[in-house]
Amino acid sequence: MPENILIAVAWPYANAEIHVGNMTGSHLPGDIVARYHRLKGNHVLMITGTDAHGTPVTLAADRAGKPVEEVYQSYHEGFIELFQKIGISYDLYTTTHSANHFKVSQTIFLALQKNGFLFRKTEPQWFSPGLNRFLPDRYVEGTCYICGAEDARSDQCDNCGNVLDPTKLVNPRSKVEGDASSPELRETEHYYIDLSKLEPRVVEYLKERAGHMRDTVLGESLRKIEAEGLKPRAITRDIDWGIPVPVSEAGWETKKLYVWFEAVIGYLSAPIEWAQIAGRKDAWREWWTNPRAKQFHFIGKDNIFFHACLWPAELMGVGSGFMEIFAGEKIPLTLPYDVPANQFMNLEEMKISGSRNWAVWGRDVLKQYDPDAVRYYLTVNMPEAKDSDWNWAEFVARNNNELVATWGNLANRVLSFCYKHWDGRTPDVDLSALRGTDRELLAVIEDGFNTVGAELEAARLRSALGEAMKLATAVNVYLDVNAPWSAVKTDKDGAAKTIYTALRAIDSLKVLFAPFLPFTCERLHKFLGYETSLFGEQYTETVSDSLGDHLVLRYRAPEPDTPRWKPSELKPGQKLNQPAPLFKKLDPVVAEEERAKLGT
Repeated sequence: MPENILIAVAWPYANAEIHVGNMTGSHLPGDIVARYHRLKGNHVLMITGTDAHGTPVTLAADRAGKPVEEVYQSYHEGFIELFQKIGISYDLYTTTHSANHFKVSQTIFLALQKNGFLFRKTEPQWFSPGLNRFLPDRYVEGTCYICGAEDARSDQCDNCGNVLDPTKLVNPRSKVEGDASSPELRETEHYYIDLSKLEPRVVEYLKERAGHMRDTVLGESLRKIEAEGLKPRAITRDIDWGIPVPVSEAGWETKKLYVWFEAVIGYLSAPIEWAQIAGRKDAWREWWTNPRAKQFHFIGKDNIFFHACLWPAELMGVGSGFMEIFAGEKIPLTLPYDVPANQFMNLEEMKISGSRNWAVWGRDVLKQYDPDAVRYYLTVNMPEAKDSDWNWAEFVARNNNELVATWGNLANRVLSFCYKHWDGRTPDVDLSALRGTDRELLAVIEDGFNTVGAELEAARLRSALGEAMKLATAVNVYLDVNAPWSAVKTDKDGAAKTIYTALRAIDSLKVLFAPFLPFTCERLHKFLGYETSLFGEQYTETVSDSLGDHLVLRYRAPEPDTPRWKPSELKPGQKLNQPAPLFKKLDPVVAEEERAKLGT
C-alpha cells in the first residue's frame, strides 16, 4: 500500500548564494529520497522555501544598501533558478514571506498560548545608543564564553556549535557599527516557549526513533538535553522585518516572531500553500494529520538541535490546538519520523567561506558542468557520517573513471552496438532460450532493487549509489566474458542473447540510478524507446496575496503516474531511438583551472 512521505528540507536564508556544501547537506539528499519514493509509487510531497526573515537577511540588505524585500526577492529567484538547473524536484518551493505562512505561524503561536506553553518575561537585550534601537542577536558579535572563539554571534557560536546566552557574550560589539561600538543591555519584554515542560516527551520521542534515526542525530540531541536540559526560549524579538506577534496590546506592534521559531513552521505552512495552489485545500492533511505518514527532515548538522528537539517540542506543545483554531477540529499534528542530518562539506581541505570566495557556488558550477556530473560527485562524497571534502582533482577522476567509464560507456556502447546490428531494435530473442549466465545476471540486477532500495529507505545515499555502481560493473564483466562485439560475426544468435540481456540490465540500472542521475536516466529512458517519462517536470508560477507577489517552484507528476521501481520488462524487438553518449569526459587540467579561481 502506498505511503505518504513528506520530504522537508532546511530553508535557505536569503542572504547568500547556495554553494555545493549546502546542496549536498540537505537539498540533494532530500531530492534523491523524494525521487526514489515517487518511483516506488508512494505519495510524496517535497517542500521548502526561502527563509526570508531574520537578521541574516536584514544584515545582507544593510551591506547592499538596499531594501530588505528587494534583497530577499533577488536571492529567492536565484535559488529557484539553481534548483531547476540541478533538478531538485520540489513539489513546492515557496517563501516564508507569504500571507499563508504568516497566518499559519501566528496560529501556532496562539495554539501554544492557548495550551499554556507560552509566558512573558522581561529580559536584558543588547541596545545600540547610536542607532537608538535594540540589536537583534546576529547584529552583535563577540568572544564565545564557552570555547573562547572570536566573532561568535550573540545567540550561537559556529565554532563550538553551542546556543549562547546573549548576555554572557564577552567583549560585545555591534556588527553594523564596527569595533568602536559599545552596545549596552536594556530591558525588553518577550514571549518565551516553556520547553522545560516538554523535555520528558522530547526525550521519549527521540528514544522511540533509535531504530532509524542516525546515531549522530540521536547522540547529539540526547547529550545536549542531558547536559543542558530544554530551557525556556524566547520566540519574539525587537526587529522591523518579520511576522507580527498576534497580540493586540500596545508595545507589541514593534516586535516580530523570532525567525528560529517561525521558519520551521514552514514545514507545515508550505504543504497548506501547496494544497491551496493545487485546488485541493485539505490535501495537506494526508501528511500532517495522518498518523501513518512519514516526515523526513533533511538538514545540515548545525540544525540538528532545532529539528530533532525544538521543532518536535513546538508540535507537542501545539497538540490539537492548531487544528482547533485553523479548522475547528481536534486533531493532533504528525511528528517528524526521521531527521537525516548530514555533516559539512569542506573545499580543498579548508572550510567553505563565502567572504573569502573559498566556495564552489551552485549556479557557477552548473554553467561549466552537467547537472548529473555534479549530482554524482556530491552523492559519492556526501558527508553522511563525517565531514567530507570537495576536491577538484577527485571530481574530475570520479567523473571520468566511474560515471563515464563504468556506467556511461556501458549504456552507450551496448545501445550503439545494438542500434547498428539489429536495425534500431532490441534483439528479437526467445526469452525461454536465454542461457544460464543471462538469467544469473538478470537475477543479480533484479535483487538490486532490494539492496539499493533498502539503502535509500534508510537515507544511506552514498551506499545506495555504490551498490548501483557495483551492478553496472557486474554487467561490464558479463560483457567482457561473452564478448558480443566479436561474437556477432560468428554467432549472431548468441550475441543477440548477450546484447538483449545487457540491455535489459541497463534498463533496470536506469531506474536504480534515476534518483541520483535524473537528467541522463531520462535521456536513456527515451533511447530505450519508451514514450512515457520517468519523472515529471518542474515549472514556476507567481502567487499573489496580501503581501504582494512571490515566485514558487512546482513539480508536475508524469502521466500516467505509475510505480516504476521494478526490474526491466524490456520487450524483444522493441524500437530504439538513436543513442548518444550520456556523459562528458573531463580534461585533468580542469582541476588546476578551478583551483586557481578559489579565493580570488
